[in-house]
Amino acid sequence: MKVLMIGAGNMGLTYAEGMAQSPYLNRRNLMIFDVSPEKTEALSAIPHFDAYEKLEDCLPKADVVFVAVKPYHSDELFATMKEQVNDQQVFVSLMAGVTIENIQKGLGVKKVIRTMPNLPAKVGKGVTSFTESKEVSRIELIMVRNLLDTTGEAIHVENENFVNASTGISGSGPAYVFYFMQSMLEAALKMGFSENDSKVLVSQTFEGAVALFNDSDLSPTSWMDRVASKGGTTRAALDSMEDNNIKELIKEAAYAAFNRATELGK
Repeated sequence: MKVLMIGAGNMGLTYAEGMAQSPYLNRRNLMIFDVSPEKTEALSAIPHFDAYEKLEDCLPKADVVFVAVKPYHSDELFATMKEQVNDQQVFVSLMAGVTIENIQKGLGVKKVIRTMPNLPAKVGKGVTSFTESKEVSRIELIMVRNLLDTTGEAIHVENENFVNASTGISGSGPAYVFYFMQSMLEAALKMGFSENDSKVLVSQTFEGAVALFNDSDLSPTSWMDRVASKGGTTRAALDSMEDNNIKELIKEAAYAAFNRATELGK
């Protein structure tokens, strides 16, 4: 199996580096292409994969083709790729908002898998939702899932609506967490903590809370009840959030991302 990654930006390089650790591939079977000669030269120095600066030198060789470019570049890219692809290749999109149908029409192919990755894939903690066109075989789907799992965990979803929905939760979700972290950092600084101590207080709090959640069957609400006591400090903070409708605002933010992903697909 030969795999090609088109695009060496944040997501493309992250997934290429993850797949480089896969037992299913070796250096000769993992290729990466980017339009930037400078980036291609830098990639050539990395021993994990072979870098190419011409699509015609790598695209026809690939069994699985990952596409990780900005969505607004997709039409131009597909026009360049179309004469060099074939029906036996599987195309895996890491692009937000580009539908399976658009990829099929743009490339003149049938086997397409659409994904929604997220940034924690850079540290092996990513979650990638994915769904496929009916022409993708079960074996091909398992093969691609194994590759996606190299950056964290892959979740198969029923259709593209769920890919859009996962954009609002996992795809955009890290930004919500960073937003909350930034707010807590600013509060800690205002209380007089140093920048370093503020970072430790906030980052360890998030890491510890996630570990507690993952290591038990308790819901977030149950954990909140364990932390908060009547009339105590935590209850004062939670009451303030409830009074300011924070929970509903977070839900609305997630739906805003979901709705935008759906719009992009149209």
